[in-house]
Amino acid sequence: MKKVILATLAFAPMLAFAQNLGSLENLLNSIGRLVGIALPIVVALALLAFFWGLVKFILGGEEKKAEGKHLMIWGVIALFVMVSVWGLVRFIGTSLNIDQGGDAQVPGVQGI
Repeated sequence: MKKVILATLAFAPMLAFAQNLGSLENLLNSIGRLVGIALPIVVALALLAFFWGLVKFILGGEEKKAEGKHLMIWGVIALFVMVSVWGLVRFIGTSLNIDQGGDAQVPGVQGI
């Protein structure tokens, strides 16, 4: 129960500042930029893991071949999941005619 109260108190300022829509747009744009930067890096790491497993499989002994095979399988799974999710998001965005890659536009309330 104490953790719930502490979490509520920790996020209370965020909820109070959420009323300022300008900072919400900045937050969404910042998250979008971070994802745009991190995605190619994570895909490159998965590809590197696959090739490292391939090197272990080719150059290693029996025990290293098993490790290399395991690493190659997980590298292929990671690449498949990342590229599939990326393609699915793009397909849904195109189907719904959503502008992708632009800045977030948060609807606002006109002042009194």
